Amino acid sequence: MALALSATNVIAAGPATGNLDVSITGLRSHKGNVLVCLTANPKFFPNCSKDPLAMKQAVAAVAASTLQFHDVTPGTYALALIHDENANKKMDVQVFIPKEGFAFSRNPAVVFGPPKFNAASFVIGAGESTQGVKMKYML
Repeated sequence: MALALSATNVIAAGPATGNLDVSITGLRSHKGNVLVCLTANPKFFPNCSKDPLAMKQAVAAVAASTLQFHDVTPGTYALALIHDENANKKMDVQVFIPKEGFAFSRNPAVVFGPPKFNAASFVIGAGESTQGVKMKYML
């Protein structure tokens, strides 16, 4: 009987989740917002706007040195960030070159287009995880 009660307690508690702390450096101004998207689905990276399971945040650039995601299911994820300086909720481009800042988890090299999911992916487990990202600007 004690064994049955123990199993019930474990099931009722649910799976352990983790928290992610993201530190952002390299913002060239405090104008606008920083749009952040955390996804576990490679098909929706880096633009995870259509990913129903993605975790998204918009933070005023003036306060965007750190942010947190809470209660994240353990797994492999990637972050994509945009410094939306004019607050129009999208990445502005000029001749296919981003006019606003961007960043990705693990700070992969950006040559021709955004990195693949694998280059930016990292593991979140139960407990605390951290990622430091550096904003990049092309123009």
